[in-house]
Amino acid sequence: MSDLRIVPVSDDATLLDWQRVHNEIIPTAPLSVDEIRERARHHVLEVAYAGDVLVGCSTVRPPSDETPAATVIARVLPEHRRQGFGTAIYRRSLARGRELSTDGIDTHILASNEDGLRFAKSHGFTEVETYLLPGDTIPFIHLHLS
Repeated sequence: MSDLRIVPVSDDATLLDWQRVHNEIIPTAPLSVDEIRERARHHVLEVAYAGDVLVGCSTVRPPSDETPAATVIARVLPEHRRQGFGTAIYRRSLARGRELSTDGIDTHILASNEDGLRFAKSHGFTEVETYLLPGDTIPFIHLHLS
């Protein structure tokens, strides 16, 4: 794995990179720049680069009244998978999630993202439920790590 640099979404360039990764991996629920700006106010959004090459992004959502666990989502562009980037992004996000919650960690993965599901399960996550967002045809899978 070449030098991995993980930085917070802090300007338009990192916001657009985060959007690119999210929207490529979650094409059924693309986010606008304004939606991402709103998320960045409440969640920890980061972008990962190998040198100057965009490889992935992450989201850490703090617990809420509805969800006592923190939510950790690590995404790696398909052409950069199986090189250790996902593990590095995940470990960093998991540490942050554990700072925010003692009730475990959740993640949500688009059911068609077989690599993501395999990754989550290999790191100890278990399926909680499958759900479909309004208007979607591909479900998400909610997983939990105790």
